[in-house]
Amino acid sequence: MTSIPRSEYPRPQFVREDWKSLNGQWQFDFDDENKGLSEKWFTHDHLYSKEITVPFSYTSELSGIHDTDFHDIVWYSRTFDVPDKWAGKGIILHFGAVDYQASVWVNGQLVASHEGGHVPFKADITDVIQERNQLTVRVEDATKDLDQPRGKQYWKEKSEGIFYTRTTGIWQTVWMEAVAPTYLERVKMTPDIDKDEITLEYALNDAAPGYQLEVEIAFDGEAVALDTVNLLHKKGSRSVYLNDFHVHDEGRLWSPEHPNLYDITFRVKKDGAIFDEVKSYFGMRKVSIDNGTVMLNNRPYYMKLVLDQGYFEDGLLTPPSDEAIKKDVELTKEMGFNGARKHQKIEDPRYYYWADQLGILVWGEMANSYTYTDDAVRRLTAEWQKAVERDYNHPSIVAWVPINESWGVPKLLGDKKQQEHTLAMYYLTKSLDSTRLVMSNDGWEHTKSDLCTIHDYESDKGVLKERYREVDNILNSQPGHRFIYVPGYEYKGEPFQVTEFGGIAYKKSDWEGWGYSGATDDNDFEQRYYDVVSAMLESPLVQGFCYTQLTDVEQEINGLLTYDRKPKIDLNIIRAINEGKHEPKSPDEGDR
Repeated sequence: MTSIPRSEYPRPQFVREDWKSLNGQWQFDFDDENKGLSEKWFTHDHLYSKEITVPFSYTSELSGIHDTDFHDIVWYSRTFDVPDKWAGKGIILHFGAVDYQASVWVNGQLVASHEGGHVPFKADITDVIQERNQLTVRVEDATKDLDQPRGKQYWKEKSEGIFYTRTTGIWQTVWMEAVAPTYLERVKMTPDIDKDEITLEYALNDAAPGYQLEVEIAFDGEAVALDTVNLLHKKGSRSVYLNDFHVHDEGRLWSPEHPNLYDITFRVKKDGAIFDEVKSYFGMRKVSIDNGTVMLNNRPYYMKLVLDQGYFEDGLLTPPSDEAIKKDVELTKEMGFNGARKHQKIEDPRYYYWADQLGILVWGEMANSYTYTDDAVRRLTAEWQKAVERDYNHPSIVAWVPINESWGVPKLLGDKKQQEHTLAMYYLTKSLDSTRLVMSNDGWEHTKSDLCTIHDYESDKGVLKERYREVDNILNSQPGHRFIYVPGYEYKGEPFQVTEFGGIAYKKSDWEGWGYSGATDDNDFEQRYYDVVSAMLESPLVQGFCYTQLTDVEQEINGLLTYDRKPKIDLNIIRAINEGKHEPKSPDEGDR
Protein backbone atom coordinates (compact mmCIF):
# COMPACT_ATOMS: atom_id res chain seq x y z
CA MET A 1 0.00 0.00 0.00
CA THR A 2 1.33 3.43 -0.96
CA SER A 3 0.88 6.05 1.74
CA ILE A 4 1.35 9.79 2.04
CA PRO A 5 3.90 10.66 4.76
CA ARG A 6 2.61 12.56 7.78
CA SER A 7 3.68 16.18 7.26
CA GLU A 8 1.79 18.28 9.84
CA TYR A 9 3.71 20.16 12.54
CA PRO A 10 4.41 17.50 15.20
CA ARG A 11 4.62 19.66 18.34
CA PRO A 12 1.61 21.98 18.08
CA GLN A 13 1.98 23.61 21.50
CA PHE A 14 5.57 24.73 20.95
CA VAL A 15 5.87 25.94 17.38
CA ARG A 16 8.98 27.30 15.66
CA GLU A 17 9.08 28.51 12.07
CA ASP A 18 12.29 26.76 11.04
CA TRP A 19 11.58 23.03 10.97
CA LYS A 20 11.67 20.12 8.52
CA SER A 21 9.88 16.77 8.54
CA LEU A 22 12.00 13.67 8.00
CA ASN A 23 9.01 11.40 7.49
CA GLY A 24 8.68 9.50 4.21
CA GLN A 25 10.71 6.79 2.54
CA TRP A 26 13.59 5.33 4.54
CA GLN A 27 15.81 2.31 3.92
CA PHE A 28 14.93 -0.56 6.27
CA ASP A 29 16.06 -4.00 7.38
CA PHE A 30 15.28 -6.66 9.94
CA ASP A 31 18.25 -7.75 12.05
CA ASP A 32 17.01 -11.08 13.43
CA GLU A 33 20.59 -12.33 13.90
CA ASN A 34 21.65 -9.16 15.77
CA LYS A 35 24.66 -8.56 13.56
CA GLY A 36 24.05 -4.92 12.63
CA LEU A 37 26.22 -3.49 15.39
CA SER A 38 29.20 -5.76 14.77
CA GLU A 39 28.93 -5.14 11.01
CA LYS A 40 28.53 -1.39 11.62
CA TRP A 41 25.32 -0.86 9.68
CA PHE A 42 25.38 2.72 10.95
CA THR A 43 28.07 3.49 8.37
CA HIS A 44 27.37 4.09 4.68
CA ASP A 45 28.42 0.54 3.73
CA HIS A 46 25.30 -1.50 4.55
CA LEU A 47 22.97 -2.30 1.65
CA TYR A 48 19.40 -2.27 2.95
CA SER A 49 16.91 -4.74 1.46
CA LYS A 50 13.63 -2.91 2.08
CA GLU A 51 11.97 0.50 2.10
CA ILE A 52 9.54 1.71 4.73
CA THR A 53 7.28 4.74 5.03
CA VAL A 54 8.06 6.53 8.29
CA PRO A 55 6.39 7.03 10.78
CA PHE A 56 4.45 3.79 10.29
CA SER A 57 5.57 0.58 12.01
CA TYR A 58 6.61 -2.29 9.73
CA THR A 59 3.65 -4.27 11.13
CA SER A 60 1.15 -1.82 9.60
CA GLU A 61 -0.18 -1.62 6.06
CA LEU A 62 0.79 2.02 5.66
CA SER A 63 4.45 1.20 6.24
CA GLY A 64 4.53 -0.54 2.88
CA ILE A 65 5.84 -3.74 4.52
CA HIS A 66 2.95 -5.12 6.63
CA ASP A 67 4.87 -8.00 8.20
CA THR A 68 3.42 -9.06 11.58
CA ASP A 69 6.05 -11.70 12.38
CA PHE A 70 8.44 -11.29 15.30
CA HIS A 71 11.41 -9.05 14.44
CA ASP A 72 12.89 -7.72 17.66
CA ILE A 73 15.67 -5.65 16.06
CA VAL A 74 15.17 -3.34 13.09
CA TRP A 75 17.29 -0.71 11.35
CA TYR A 76 16.39 2.46 9.47
CA SER A 77 18.49 4.76 7.32
CA ARG A 78 18.03 7.86 5.15
CA THR A 79 19.94 10.85 3.90
CA PHE A 80 18.97 14.45 4.57
CA ASP A 81 20.10 17.99 3.86
CA VAL A 82 20.01 21.01 6.13
CA PRO A 83 18.37 24.09 4.53
CA ASP A 84 20.89 26.77 3.57
CA LYS A 85 18.97 29.39 5.55
CA TRP A 86 19.76 27.49 8.76
CA ALA A 87 23.47 28.25 8.43
CA GLY A 88 24.95 29.37 11.73
CA LYS A 89 22.10 27.91 13.79
CA GLY A 90 21.95 24.87 16.03
CA ILE A 91 20.25 21.76 14.62
CA ILE A 92 18.03 19.66 16.90
CA LEU A 93 16.86 16.21 15.74
CA HIS A 94 13.53 15.05 17.20
CA PHE A 95 11.78 11.67 17.45
CA GLY A 96 8.11 11.71 18.50
CA ALA A 97 8.16 8.09 19.68
CA VAL A 98 10.22 4.98 18.93
CA ASP A 99 9.23 1.64 20.42
CA TYR A 100 11.23 0.58 22.37
CA GLN A 101 15.03 1.10 22.69
CA ALA A 102 16.59 3.36 20.08
CA SER A 103 20.14 4.23 19.10
CA VAL A 104 20.67 7.06 16.60
CA TRP A 105 23.71 7.84 14.44
CA VAL A 106 24.31 10.85 12.20
CA ASN A 107 27.19 10.47 9.76
CA GLY A 108 28.43 7.47 11.73
CA GLN A 109 28.48 9.30 15.05
CA LEU A 110 26.24 8.09 17.89
CA VAL A 111 24.10 11.10 18.85
CA ALA A 112 21.33 9.59 21.00
CA SER A 113 20.27 6.49 22.93
CA HIS A 114 16.79 6.27 24.39
CA GLU A 115 14.58 3.77 26.23
CA GLY A 116 10.79 4.18 26.27
CA GLY A 117 8.39 3.50 23.44
CA HIS A 118 5.78 6.23 23.90
CA VAL A 119 7.57 9.52 24.61
CA PRO A 120 9.81 11.87 22.61
CA PHE A 121 13.55 12.34 22.66
CA LYS A 122 15.97 14.62 20.85
CA ALA A 123 19.63 15.16 19.99
CA ASP A 124 21.69 18.24 19.23
CA ILE A 125 23.41 17.27 15.97
CA THR A 126 24.97 20.65 15.16
CA ASP A 127 28.56 19.45 15.51
CA VAL A 128 28.20 16.39 13.27
CA ILE A 129 26.34 17.99 10.35
CA GLN A 130 27.92 17.82 6.89
CA GLU A 131 26.83 18.99 3.45
CA ARG A 132 25.06 15.66 2.91
CA ASN A 133 24.02 13.64 5.95
CA GLN A 134 23.28 10.02 6.79
CA LEU A 135 20.77 9.29 9.57
CA THR A 136 20.62 5.73 10.94
CA VAL A 137 18.41 4.31 13.67
CA ARG A 138 18.60 0.92 15.38
CA VAL A 139 15.55 -0.17 17.39
CA GLU A 140 15.27 -3.12 19.77
CA ASP A 141 11.81 -4.15 20.94
CA ALA A 142 11.80 -7.46 22.81
CA THR A 143 8.51 -9.13 21.90
CA LYS A 144 8.16 -11.20 25.06
CA ASP A 145 9.60 -8.74 27.59
CA LEU A 146 6.63 -8.23 29.90
CA ASP A 147 8.59 -5.81 32.12
CA GLN A 148 8.37 -3.36 29.24
CA PRO A 149 5.48 -0.85 29.21
CA ARG A 150 3.60 -2.10 26.17
CA GLY A 151 -0.11 -1.35 26.57
CA LYS A 152 -2.24 -3.51 24.29
CA GLN A 153 0.65 -4.80 22.15
CA TYR A 154 0.52 -8.59 22.29
CA TRP A 155 3.52 -10.79 23.05
CA LYS A 156 2.09 -13.68 21.04
CA GLU A 157 2.09 -14.07 17.27
CA LYS A 158 -1.65 -13.56 16.65
CA SER A 159 -3.94 -10.99 18.25
CA GLU A 160 -6.58 -12.33 20.61
CA GLY A 161 -8.81 -11.21 23.46
CA ILE A 162 -8.03 -7.62 24.42
CA PHE A 163 -4.54 -7.61 22.85
CA TYR A 164 -3.57 -6.38 19.40
CA THR A 165 -0.84 -6.27 16.77
CA ARG A 166 2.54 -5.01 17.99
CA THR A 167 4.17 -1.73 17.04
CA THR A 168 7.94 -1.93 16.75
CA GLY A 169 10.19 0.94 15.73
CA ILE A 170 9.47 4.52 14.69
CA TRP A 171 5.76 5.31 15.02
CA GLN A 172 5.60 9.07 15.44
CA THR A 173 7.10 11.87 13.40
CA VAL A 174 10.86 12.31 12.92
CA TRP A 175 11.83 15.93 12.36
CA MET A 176 14.45 18.59 12.91
CA GLU A 177 14.48 22.28 13.72
CA ALA A 178 16.92 25.18 13.74
CA VAL A 179 17.59 27.10 16.95
CA ALA A 180 19.63 30.12 17.99
CA PRO A 181 22.65 29.78 20.33
CA THR A 182 20.32 30.80 23.17
CA TYR A 183 16.84 29.33 22.88
CA LEU A 184 13.79 28.34 24.89
CA GLU A 185 13.75 24.62 25.72
CA ARG A 186 10.36 24.31 27.42
CA VAL A 187 7.62 26.18 29.25
CA LYS A 188 5.21 24.76 31.82
CA MET A 189 1.97 26.74 31.87
CA THR A 190 -0.37 26.51 34.88
CA PRO A 191 -3.67 28.41 34.74
CA ASP A 192 -5.35 29.75 37.88
CA ILE A 193 -8.88 30.89 37.10
CA ASP A 194 -9.44 32.02 40.68
CA LYS A 195 -6.56 34.50 40.52
CA ASP A 196 -6.96 35.21 36.78
CA GLU A 197 -3.29 34.33 36.28
CA ILE A 198 -1.17 32.07 34.15
CA THR A 199 2.07 30.87 35.77
CA LEU A 200 4.95 30.25 33.36
CA GLU A 201 7.89 28.05 34.39
CA TYR A 202 10.52 28.40 31.68
CA ALA A 203 13.84 26.75 30.88
CA LEU A 204 16.45 27.85 28.33
CA ASN A 205 19.51 26.02 27.08
CA ASP A 206 21.69 28.86 28.31
CA ALA A 207 21.49 32.30 29.86
CA ALA A 208 23.83 35.26 29.46
CA PRO A 209 23.74 38.91 30.54
CA GLY A 210 21.57 41.08 28.35
CA TYR A 211 19.05 38.43 27.25
CA GLN A 212 15.34 38.86 27.91
CA LEU A 213 12.28 36.66 27.61
CA GLU A 214 9.28 38.53 26.21
CA VAL A 215 5.82 37.05 26.69
CA GLU A 216 2.86 38.26 24.61
CA ILE A 217 -0.66 36.95 25.34
CA ALA A 218 -3.73 37.53 23.17
CA PHE A 219 -7.31 36.32 23.03
CA ASP A 220 -9.18 36.26 19.72
CA GLY A 221 -6.60 38.61 18.26
CA GLU A 222 -6.88 41.13 21.10
CA ALA A 223 -3.82 41.83 23.26
CA VAL A 224 -4.28 40.73 26.89
CA ALA A 225 -0.82 40.96 28.46
CA LEU A 226 2.79 41.78 27.62
CA ASP A 227 5.57 40.90 30.05
CA THR A 228 9.37 40.90 29.90
CA VAL A 229 11.79 38.95 32.10
CA ASN A 230 15.50 39.72 32.36
CA LEU A 231 17.22 36.36 32.03
CA LEU A 232 19.79 35.98 34.79
CA HIS A 233 19.36 32.19 35.04
CA LYS A 234 18.48 29.34 32.69
CA LYS A 235 15.33 28.54 34.64
CA GLY A 236 12.69 30.69 36.23
CA SER A 237 9.00 31.26 36.92
CA ARG A 238 6.65 34.14 36.23
CA SER A 239 2.95 34.66 36.95
CA VAL A 240 1.14 36.91 34.50
CA TYR A 241 -2.12 38.61 35.48
CA LEU A 242 -4.57 38.51 32.58
CA ASN A 243 -6.66 41.43 33.75
CA ASP A 244 -9.79 40.02 32.13
CA PHE A 245 -11.47 38.30 35.06
CA HIS A 246 -14.61 40.32 34.46
CA VAL A 247 -15.14 38.68 31.06
CA HIS A 248 -14.59 35.03 32.03
CA ASP A 249 -18.29 34.40 32.49
CA GLU A 250 -18.79 35.76 28.98
CA GLY A 251 -16.79 32.92 27.47
CA ARG A 252 -13.04 32.99 28.03
CA LEU A 253 -12.79 29.90 30.23
CA TRP A 254 -11.98 26.63 28.45
CA SER A 255 -14.55 23.80 28.49
CA PRO A 256 -15.82 21.21 25.98
CA GLU A 257 -18.80 23.45 25.35
CA HIS A 258 -16.62 26.55 24.91
CA PRO A 259 -13.03 25.58 23.97
CA ASN A 260 -11.61 29.07 24.37
CA LEU A 261 -7.86 29.37 23.99
CA TYR A 262 -5.38 32.16 24.56
CA ASP A 263 -2.50 32.59 22.10
CA ILE A 264 0.90 33.09 23.67
CA THR A 265 4.19 33.99 22.00
CA PHE A 266 7.61 33.70 23.63
CA ARG A 267 10.58 35.66 22.30
CA VAL A 268 14.18 35.44 23.46
CA LYS A 269 15.67 38.87 22.77
CA LYS A 270 18.89 40.80 23.19
CA ASP A 271 19.38 44.47 22.41
CA GLY A 272 16.02 44.49 20.65
CA ALA A 273 16.89 41.61 18.29
CA ILE A 274 14.81 38.40 18.37
CA PHE A 275 16.96 35.27 18.74
CA ASP A 276 14.18 32.73 19.30
CA GLU A 277 10.40 32.84 18.86
CA VAL A 278 7.98 30.13 19.93
CA LYS A 279 4.21 30.24 19.48
CA SER A 280 1.85 28.35 21.78
CA TYR A 281 -1.55 28.52 23.43
CA PHE A 282 -3.22 27.74 26.75
CA GLY A 283 -6.68 27.40 28.22
CA MET A 284 -7.95 28.90 31.47
CA ARG A 285 -9.45 25.74 32.97
CA LYS A 286 -9.76 24.22 36.43
CA VAL A 287 -10.73 20.68 37.42
CA SER A 288 -11.38 19.96 41.09
CA ILE A 289 -13.48 18.11 43.62
CA ASP A 290 -15.60 20.15 46.01
CA ASN A 291 -17.48 18.41 48.81
CA GLY A 292 -17.61 15.13 46.90
CA THR A 293 -18.61 16.68 43.57
CA VAL A 294 -16.53 16.77 40.37
CA MET A 295 -16.15 20.38 39.25
CA LEU A 296 -15.05 21.99 36.02
CA ASN A 297 -14.32 25.70 36.36
CA ASN A 298 -15.89 25.67 39.85
CA ARG A 299 -19.19 24.22 38.63
CA PRO A 300 -20.50 20.63 38.86
CA TYR A 301 -19.67 18.72 35.68
CA TYR A 302 -20.85 15.29 34.53
CA MET A 303 -18.20 13.53 32.45
CA LYS A 304 -19.53 11.53 29.50
CA LEU A 305 -16.47 9.81 28.09
CA VAL A 306 -15.85 7.20 25.45
CA LEU A 307 -12.97 4.71 25.66
CA ASP A 308 -10.63 5.43 22.74
CA GLN A 309 -7.72 3.08 22.14
CA GLY A 310 -6.26 5.08 19.28
CA TYR A 311 -5.81 2.16 16.89
CA PHE A 312 -6.32 2.42 13.13
CA GLU A 313 -6.96 -0.36 10.67
CA ASP A 314 -4.13 0.66 8.33
CA GLY A 315 -1.72 2.42 10.71
CA LEU A 316 -2.21 0.59 14.05
CA LEU A 317 -1.00 3.00 16.77
CA THR A 318 -0.12 5.63 14.16
CA PRO A 319 -3.06 7.61 12.75
CA PRO A 320 -2.95 7.71 8.94
CA SER A 321 -3.29 11.50 8.84
CA ASP A 322 -3.96 14.59 10.89
CA GLU A 323 -7.43 14.64 9.36
CA ALA A 324 -8.07 11.17 10.80
CA ILE A 325 -7.11 12.40 14.28
CA LYS A 326 -9.39 15.41 13.98
CA LYS A 327 -12.22 13.21 12.70
CA ASP A 328 -12.06 10.97 15.78
CA VAL A 329 -12.48 14.02 18.02
CA GLU A 330 -15.33 15.30 15.86
CA LEU A 331 -17.10 11.94 15.96
CA THR A 332 -16.70 11.81 19.74
CA LYS A 333 -18.44 15.16 20.07
CA GLU A 334 -21.05 14.32 17.42
CA MET A 335 -22.21 11.37 19.53
CA GLY A 336 -22.78 13.59 22.56
CA PHE A 337 -19.68 12.65 24.53
CA ASN A 338 -17.77 15.47 26.19
CA GLY A 339 -14.56 13.51 26.57
CA ALA A 340 -12.43 10.45 25.89
CA ARG A 341 -10.29 8.13 27.95
CA LYS A 342 -7.19 7.35 25.87
CA HIS A 343 -6.65 3.75 26.81
CA GLN A 344 -3.20 2.18 27.29
CA LYS A 345 -1.56 4.64 24.93
CA ILE A 346 0.37 7.89 25.22
CA GLU A 347 -1.32 9.59 22.30
CA ASP A 348 0.17 11.59 19.45
CA PRO A 349 0.38 15.29 20.49
CA ARG A 350 -1.80 16.16 17.51
CA TYR A 351 -4.70 14.37 19.20
CA TYR A 352 -4.44 16.58 22.28
CA TYR A 353 -4.16 19.61 20.00
CA TRP A 354 -7.50 18.81 18.37
CA ALA A 355 -9.04 17.98 21.76
CA ASP A 356 -7.94 21.44 22.92
CA GLN A 357 -9.15 23.19 19.79
CA LEU A 358 -12.49 21.41 19.33
CA GLY A 359 -13.26 20.81 23.00
CA ILE A 360 -13.28 17.42 24.68
CA LEU A 361 -11.99 16.29 28.07
CA VAL A 362 -9.20 13.71 27.96
CA TRP A 363 -7.97 11.20 30.50
CA GLY A 364 -4.30 10.47 29.84
CA GLU A 365 -3.25 6.90 30.54
CA MET A 366 0.09 5.11 30.60
CA ALA A 367 0.75 2.02 28.52
CA ASN A 368 1.33 -0.54 31.27
CA SER A 369 3.69 -3.46 31.67
CA TYR A 370 2.41 -6.85 32.85
CA THR A 371 4.87 -8.00 35.49
CA TYR A 372 6.06 -6.50 38.75
CA THR A 373 9.84 -6.30 39.00
CA ASP A 374 12.33 -3.60 39.93
CA ASP A 375 13.04 -3.11 36.23
CA ALA A 376 9.36 -2.78 35.39
CA VAL A 377 8.93 -0.13 38.09
CA ARG A 378 11.96 1.79 36.82
CA ARG A 379 10.77 1.73 33.22
CA LEU A 380 7.18 2.68 33.97
CA THR A 381 8.13 5.48 36.35
CA ALA A 382 10.71 7.03 34.02
CA GLU A 383 8.46 7.00 30.97
CA TRP A 384 5.41 8.23 32.86
CA GLN A 385 7.29 11.28 34.12
CA LYS A 386 8.22 12.19 30.56
CA ALA A 387 4.63 11.72 29.41
CA VAL A 388 3.23 14.02 32.10
CA GLU A 389 5.88 16.62 31.30
CA ARG A 390 5.19 16.45 27.56
CA ASP A 391 1.42 16.87 27.87
CA TYR A 392 1.12 19.10 30.95
CA ASN A 393 0.07 22.22 29.04
CA HIS A 394 -2.99 20.75 27.29
CA PRO A 395 -6.21 22.12 28.84
CA SER A 396 -8.17 19.15 27.52
CA ILE A 397 -6.35 16.71 29.82
CA VAL A 398 -8.16 16.60 33.17
CA ALA A 399 -7.09 13.25 34.65
CA TRP A 400 -4.08 10.94 34.76
CA VAL A 401 -4.17 7.13 34.94
CA PRO A 402 -0.70 5.66 35.53
CA ILE A 403 -2.07 2.13 36.18
CA ASN A 404 -5.16 0.36 34.82
CA GLU A 405 -6.92 -2.73 36.20
CA SER A 406 -3.95 -3.87 38.27
CA TRP A 407 -1.82 -4.41 35.15
CA GLY A 408 1.79 -4.67 36.23
CA VAL A 409 0.73 -5.26 39.83
CA PRO A 410 -0.90 -8.69 39.51
CA LYS A 411 -0.59 -9.54 43.22
CA LEU A 412 -1.81 -6.18 44.44
CA LEU A 413 -4.27 -7.58 46.99
CA GLY A 414 -1.66 -9.43 49.02
CA ASP A 415 1.67 -7.81 48.16
CA LYS A 416 2.48 -4.73 50.22
CA LYS A 417 5.20 -3.67 47.76
CA GLN A 418 2.74 -3.60 44.89
CA GLN A 419 0.27 -1.61 46.98
CA GLU A 420 3.02 0.86 47.79
CA HIS A 421 3.83 1.08 44.07
CA THR A 422 0.29 2.22 43.22
CA LEU A 423 0.52 4.79 46.01
CA ALA A 424 3.92 5.89 44.72
CA MET A 425 2.54 6.38 41.20
CA TYR A 426 -0.37 8.41 42.60
CA TYR A 427 1.86 10.69 44.66
CA LEU A 428 4.55 10.90 41.99
CA THR A 429 1.93 12.09 39.51
CA LYS A 430 0.56 14.58 42.03
CA SER A 431 4.10 15.87 42.67
CA LEU A 432 4.46 16.55 38.94
CA ASP A 433 0.94 17.90 38.47
CA SER A 434 -1.26 18.99 41.36
CA THR A 435 -3.88 20.49 39.04
CA ARG A 436 -5.48 17.29 37.71
CA LEU A 437 -7.30 14.23 39.02
CA VAL A 438 -5.20 11.07 39.48
CA MET A 439 -6.23 7.42 39.75
CA SER A 440 -3.90 4.95 41.48
CA ASN A 441 -5.45 2.01 39.64
CA ASP A 442 -8.38 2.67 37.36
CA GLY A 443 -11.26 0.18 37.48
CA TRP A 444 -10.87 -1.62 40.79
CA GLU A 445 -8.51 -2.38 43.69
CA HIS A 446 -7.88 1.27 44.53
CA THR A 447 -5.46 2.38 47.20
CA LYS A 448 -5.46 6.18 46.89
CA SER A 449 -7.39 7.81 44.04
CA ASP A 450 -9.15 11.13 43.54
CA LEU A 451 -12.19 9.33 42.10
CA CYS A 452 -13.68 5.93 42.84
CA THR A 453 -13.58 4.51 39.31
CA ILE A 454 -15.25 1.21 38.46
CA HIS A 455 -15.23 -1.08 35.43
CA ASP A 456 -18.56 -2.84 35.13
CA TYR A 457 -19.79 -4.71 32.04
CA GLU A 458 -23.17 -5.73 33.43
CA SER A 459 -25.76 -5.36 30.64
CA ASP A 460 -29.01 -5.58 32.61
CA LYS A 461 -30.42 -2.13 33.39
CA GLY A 462 -32.28 -3.33 36.47
CA VAL A 463 -29.11 -4.76 37.97
CA LEU A 464 -27.15 -1.59 37.17
CA LYS A 465 -29.81 0.70 38.65
CA GLU A 466 -29.89 -1.25 41.90
CA ARG A 467 -26.10 -1.47 42.06
CA TYR A 468 -25.59 2.28 41.66
CA ARG A 469 -28.50 3.36 43.87
CA GLU A 470 -26.63 3.36 47.20
CA VAL A 471 -23.01 3.70 48.30
CA ASP A 472 -22.94 0.33 50.09
CA ASN A 473 -24.33 -1.40 47.02
CA ILE A 474 -21.50 0.02 44.91
CA LEU A 475 -18.72 -0.80 47.34
CA ASN A 476 -19.94 -4.37 47.85
CA SER A 477 -20.75 -5.08 44.21
CA GLN A 478 -17.38 -6.53 43.04
CA PRO A 479 -18.02 -6.24 39.28
CA GLY A 480 -15.58 -8.51 37.48
CA HIS A 481 -15.21 -10.34 40.81
CA ARG A 482 -12.82 -7.62 42.02
CA PHE A 483 -12.78 -5.56 45.18
CA ILE A 484 -13.31 -1.84 44.63
CA TYR A 485 -10.67 -1.07 47.27
CA VAL A 486 -7.64 -3.07 48.33
CA PRO A 487 -8.24 -4.51 51.82
CA GLY A 488 -6.79 -2.08 54.32
CA TYR A 489 -7.77 0.89 52.19
CA GLU A 490 -11.25 2.33 52.18
CA TYR A 491 -13.70 4.62 50.46
CA LYS A 492 -13.45 8.18 51.77
CA GLY A 493 -16.19 9.94 49.88
CA GLU A 494 -14.56 10.07 46.45
CA PRO A 495 -16.97 10.79 43.56
CA PHE A 496 -18.07 7.66 41.69
CA GLN A 497 -17.46 7.24 37.98
CA VAL A 498 -18.01 4.08 35.93
CA THR A 499 -14.98 4.29 33.65
CA GLU A 500 -15.58 1.17 31.60
CA PHE A 501 -18.98 -0.27 30.81
CA GLY A 502 -21.13 -1.34 27.89
CA GLY A 503 -18.85 -3.06 25.40
CA ILE A 504 -21.80 -4.19 23.28
CA ALA A 505 -20.66 -6.36 20.38
CA TYR A 506 -22.38 -5.66 17.06
CA LYS A 507 -20.99 -6.96 13.77
CA LYS A 508 -21.40 -4.35 11.04
CA SER A 509 -18.32 -5.05 8.94
CA ASP A 510 -16.23 -7.95 7.66
CA TRP A 511 -14.45 -8.19 11.02
CA GLU A 512 -15.26 -11.17 13.23
CA GLY A 513 -14.95 -10.65 16.94
CA TRP A 514 -16.41 -10.39 20.42
CA GLY A 515 -17.82 -8.01 23.02
CA TYR A 516 -19.10 -8.13 26.60
CA SER A 517 -22.69 -8.54 25.40
CA GLY A 518 -24.13 -8.89 21.91
CA ALA A 519 -26.69 -7.15 19.69
CA THR A 520 -28.50 -8.82 16.82
CA ASP A 521 -29.72 -5.81 14.83
CA ASP A 522 -29.92 -2.00 14.92
CA ASN A 523 -32.96 -1.93 17.17
CA ASP A 524 -31.40 -4.38 19.60
CA PHE A 525 -28.16 -2.39 19.69
CA GLU A 526 -30.08 0.84 20.33
CA GLN A 527 -32.03 -0.77 23.18
CA ARG A 528 -28.93 -2.27 24.77
CA TYR A 529 -27.07 1.03 24.53
CA TYR A 530 -30.00 2.88 26.05
CA ASP A 531 -30.22 0.37 28.92
CA VAL A 532 -26.63 0.77 30.09
CA VAL A 533 -26.30 4.54 29.53
CA SER A 534 -29.65 5.46 31.03
CA ALA A 535 -28.78 3.37 34.10
CA MET A 536 -25.75 5.59 34.61
CA LEU A 537 -27.66 8.82 34.01
CA GLU A 538 -30.44 7.80 36.40
CA SER A 539 -28.08 6.89 39.23
CA PRO A 540 -28.11 9.42 42.10
CA LEU A 541 -24.43 8.68 42.78
CA VAL A 542 -22.60 8.24 39.47
CA GLN A 543 -20.98 11.50 38.33
CA GLY A 544 -19.57 10.32 35.05
CA PHE A 545 -19.03 7.35 32.77
CA CYS A 546 -16.78 6.03 30.03
CA TYR A 547 -18.43 3.79 27.43
CA THR A 548 -16.45 0.97 25.83
CA GLN A 549 -15.68 1.92 23.09
CA LEU A 550 -15.31 4.39 20.22
CA THR A 551 -14.37 1.95 17.46
CA ASP A 552 -13.96 -1.73 16.81
CA VAL A 553 -10.31 -2.76 17.22
CA GLU A 554 -9.12 -5.88 15.43
CA GLN A 555 -11.01 -8.79 17.03
CA GLU A 556 -13.04 -6.53 19.36
CA ILE A 557 -16.30 -5.53 17.66
CA ASN A 558 -17.76 -3.59 20.58
CA GLY A 559 -17.29 -0.14 19.08
CA LEU A 560 -19.93 2.47 18.31
CA LEU A 561 -18.06 2.76 15.01
CA THR A 562 -16.48 0.07 12.86
CA TYR A 563 -12.68 -0.14 12.67
CA ASP A 564 -12.79 2.12 9.59
CA ARG A 565 -14.90 4.68 11.48
CA LYS A 566 -18.34 3.99 9.99
CA PRO A 567 -21.31 4.44 12.39
CA LYS A 568 -23.14 1.26 13.39
CA ILE A 569 -26.39 3.15 13.99
CA ASP A 570 -27.51 6.76 13.51
CA LEU A 571 -25.18 8.91 15.59
CA ASN A 572 -28.06 11.24 16.42
CA ILE A 573 -29.63 8.36 18.35
CA ILE A 574 -26.40 7.81 20.31
CA ARG A 575 -26.27 11.52 21.07
CA ALA A 576 -29.89 11.67 22.22
CA ILE A 577 -29.36 8.70 24.55
CA ASN A 578 -26.18 10.27 25.97
CA GLU A 579 -28.11 13.48 26.60
CA GLY A 580 -31.01 11.64 28.25
CA LYS A 581 -33.40 12.78 25.53
CA HIS A 582 -34.24 9.49 23.81
CA GLU A 583 -35.98 6.23 24.59
CA PRO A 584 -36.05 3.35 22.11
CA LYS A 585 -39.46 2.45 20.80
CA SER A 586 -40.94 -0.87 21.87
CA PRO A 587 -40.91 -3.59 19.18
CA ASP A 588 -44.67 -3.30 18.55
CA GLU A 589 -44.29 0.36 17.51
CA GLY A 590 -42.90 -0.74 14.19
CA ASP A 591 -39.81 0.18 12.27
CA ARG A 592 -38.21 3.53 12.91
